[in-house]
Amino acid sequence: MAPRANWKGFLRLSLVTCPVALYPATSDTEKVSFNQINRKTGHRIKYAKVDADTGEEVANDDIMKGYKVDTDTYIEVTKDELDDLALESTRTIEIDEFVPRADIDSRYVIRPYYLVPDGKVGHDAFAVIRETIRTMNKVAIGRVVLTNREHIIALEPLDNGLMGTLLRYPYEVRSEKEYFDDIQDVKITKDMLDLAKHIVEQKSGSFEPEQFEDRYEQALIDLINQKRNGMKPSAKAAPKSGGNVINLMDALKRSLANEKQAAPAPAKEAAKARGKKPRKAAAGQREMLLPISGSGKRAAKETVKEAPKKAEKPVRTSARTRKAG
Repeated sequence: MAPRANWKGFLRLSLVTCPVALYPATSDTEKVSFNQINRKTGHRIKYAKVDADTGEEVANDDIMKGYKVDTDTYIEVTKDELDDLALESTRTIEIDEFVPRADIDSRYVIRPYYLVPDGKVGHDAFAVIRETIRTMNKVAIGRVVLTNREHIIALEPLDNGLMGTLLRYPYEVRSEKEYFDDIQDVKITKDMLDLAKHIVEQKSGSFEPEQFEDRYEQALIDLINQKRNGMKPSAKAAPKSGGNVINLMDALKRSLANEKQAAPAPAKEAAKARGKKPRKAAAGQREMLLPISGSGKRAAKETVKEAPKKAEKPVRTSARTRKAG
């Protein structure tokens, strides 16, 4: 099923306008998720909206928004009143300015989106805006309304489309001074710095996201598989402490020695030397949770291991079918 757009409207640069759609660039639906259930009955827990004083359930049509000004005093605001506040950016992303990418503090970044032409028309205008941003080697700054709130959005070319990154407002970012003021100003010797640099050099490489595995997600899958098969979850060994190293120079020397004792070449460097691509961390080994056909309300789960060769790669089920309970 094709992804659903979070927002549709127009992208405008001065008098150049085109219809666009905004899609989330990330997703959590593939992660293991849980329902809350009654320990005694095994039934799912449902939540009802009730009046805090009477305890009676309230219908959705009778619920409105209120801003708390005192213990028992609220300023009521209707949906119509909120709709009257609608800004032009509700339907249009107006590009206000262009800035260097380096100017955007990473603390202001919220989440990424993909911006694409909406429909068969407007592709020419979209391409003009995209290539203008690319040629200038800058980021376009505009505004967009999502969930009734106006957000700053930074647009930059990504292949044939645009990546839009939502940004926070200054009042949403805390000042670092209240946290960093108490950090002591210490003097680091050249020897310490040189040893630390050697450790960094031993660990240096290129960022390749596919080399990382969500170990907690895999642990959840293992736990559910064990419980589903009637097995007692295996106890995990206590994490090793860092050791009783008091002297910083000694700790740096030991760290460097440990790195040198590791494999002579990292996996990816060794693979490059052989002219092969490095193997992905979880290739062919990850256990998946799949529903068993014909199961009752609570779909049982079975463990399926991906075959390392030729066999078709299993596809993870959707979040709805993988929920426990």
